[in-house]
Amino acid sequence: MIRQFELVERVKAYDPAADEDALNRAYVFSMKAHGLQKRASGDPYFSHPLEVAGILTEYRLDSASIVTALLHDTVEDTLATREQIESLFGKEIGRLVDGVTKLSRIELQSDQAQQAENFRKLVLAMSEDIRVLLVKLADRLHNMRTLRHIGDPEKRKHIARETMEIYAPLAERVGMHDMKDELEDLAFAEFNPDARESILARLGFLRARGEDLIVRIIDELKRIQSKGGLKAEVSGREKSPYSVWRKMQRNHVGFEQLSDIMAFRVVVATVAECYQALGIIHSHYPMVPGRFKDYISTPKPNGYCSIHTGVIGPERHRIEIQIRTTEMHEIADRGVATHWVYKQGRARTEGPQYRWLRELLDILEHAAGPEEFLEHTKLEMFRDQVFCFTPKGDLIVLPQAATPVDFAYAIHSEIGDTCVGAKINGRISPLKTILKNGDQVEILTSKTGTPNPEWERFVVTGKARTRVRRFVRTQQRAQYIDLGRSILQKQFERGGYEFSPKTLEEVLETFRCSSVDDLYADLGQGLHTGGEVMGAVFPETKAKGGKVLPPRRARTKKDKDKEHAIPIRGLIPGMAVHFAGCCHALPGDRIVGIVTAGKGVTVHTIDCEALESFTDTPERWLDLAWDVDSNDQEGHVGRITVVVANERGSLGSLSTVIGRNDGNITNLKITNRSTDFFEMTIDIEVQNVRHLTNIIAALRATPAINSVERARG
Repeated sequence: MIRQFELVERVKAYDPAADEDALNRAYVFSMKAHGLQKRASGDPYFSHPLEVAGILTEYRLDSASIVTALLHDTVEDTLATREQIESLFGKEIGRLVDGVTKLSRIELQSDQAQQAENFRKLVLAMSEDIRVLLVKLADRLHNMRTLRHIGDPEKRKHIARETMEIYAPLAERVGMHDMKDELEDLAFAEFNPDARESILARLGFLRARGEDLIVRIIDELKRIQSKGGLKAEVSGREKSPYSVWRKMQRNHVGFEQLSDIMAFRVVVATVAECYQALGIIHSHYPMVPGRFKDYISTPKPNGYCSIHTGVIGPERHRIEIQIRTTEMHEIADRGVATHWVYKQGRARTEGPQYRWLRELLDILEHAAGPEEFLEHTKLEMFRDQVFCFTPKGDLIVLPQAATPVDFAYAIHSEIGDTCVGAKINGRISPLKTILKNGDQVEILTSKTGTPNPEWERFVVTGKARTRVRRFVRTQQRAQYIDLGRSILQKQFERGGYEFSPKTLEEVLETFRCSSVDDLYADLGQGLHTGGEVMGAVFPETKAKGGKVLPPRRARTKKDKDKEHAIPIRGLIPGMAVHFAGCCHALPGDRIVGIVTAGKGVTVHTIDCEALESFTDTPERWLDLAWDVDSNDQEGHVGRITVVVANERGSLGSLSTVIGRNDGNITNLKITNRSTDFFEMTIDIEVQNVRHLTNIIAALRATPAINSVERARG
């Protein structure tokens, strides 16, 4: 264990103004508080907070962080209280210790919701003071170093998985690459010990066989830099076993095929010298295409700066070289800990390392719950980046496979919400186009634009996905409420009762709803029927059945049908109302709705064969009618089956006729072919039944077309 005076000397070595008295008191207080407690290894429990404090001294953190590390388990595992901590060490230390304590209380819960809630609290705590995260990372690092002492293998695997999924990516995001590498490697040792041992054995063999080679490469790089007039420090660093294994998995290659197991670093004094060193290297050795990255002109979001280049280097060996300044080198190793500025009184969330934290808070604000938040933030943390530019030249960093929609939300939430199109490098492109490094993206917006539920299928950033999901949830609930209200209004009319929302308040408890809108939403969602609500409000209707009867197939009084039919309009697909894919109902068709619990209403034409399967559940049927008062101009999809002569130009004639009649082909599938004819199914975007009928008539008059029918089923 580190002795008391050794810990104080470590802190004083890099911070002469450190609060020596507070460090001594914290050391003694923690040792007495933990007393005779033991860890799973059998060591005194006090050794753990002491080791956590020792890890933080390696990152040169301020004395408040070291004191917090010493005390971080006292409130959780001893009789000490936050009030006692505050009275002895001040409010700042009390707040930091409390922040770490709250996280520890629900850690190691196997339930996914508990883990998600833990992560949500971590983000909130570190948004107030990033030192909470740094203490937590050091705490996790020491726990991983001693993981082997835990007897339960399932518990070890859970801790390792949480480390790999949450804490290692967090360490990378704040730029603490050394800590990230060690956390990943320790977790890897638990997940796949055989693979790790195999890679370590191979690395050891290469190290023993090529030790002289590494020295020769370093000497050669130093020599050419000195000859070019530069004073540079050159070193070699071996990749961690997990990094090697991950690259083998990602590239589907064997160990022998990897060429950059050893990375060489060239450290110089200034940025200008970085580019001078790069020029010297490229003038002596051929560059490997696709292996050059300039993170100085375009730094990573966590502030990492360096030039990476792959070359066929000394003795014709393919190697990777990283070129950076001394300051960049410190940032690469210690991240946010390098920029410790509390004593200067500057903002605690300043600099590029904190942009991702603000994005996490934005996701937190719009996520439906902790589990969704955890899902989206994992997306944010695990992906590599692509660098794109706005028309004004501003750099936007996005995950790989990002689209213009992700780009729009990265600029501002409102731009994402109102996005209607995008130009990539000056050309109009689909919103689901995958962006590449260096793309210039211009987002086209409209005041009436709204998020499209389809976006959720291709966006990759957590921020974009939460905003789209939030919009869908809001719109879905609004439509369920409208639909539920319409169902009840028509049900009341059919029963001869006057509809009043006040009468529904008396039965809210019966349906476990807190408001009338909640009851409407449940009705629209299909969780209850109009007949059930009528039966609760007017018990006498139960004797009459109290159900919504299905419409008969051949009614003669159409006006009476429409009187009790629920009007629908061009609603957003996938919300409260869905159009069945079997019959493709169009405005002008007689329609009926089938209620499905949790999904709302599916619209069918009255003569759809699929309705036969619902004859035994009449309570699920709804009379529907198109809203004739609606000015909806949205296109609807009609489906036709066509038999076309197998001759040149026939397909062109077909598409020309459809286009001339203002139709738009959205899908075409050949279902059968012979020597003389092709049978195909075509989906056409039209306004209503009359529009589709006109297109069918025009097609029938075309010589190349043998027959046309509207598709059924």
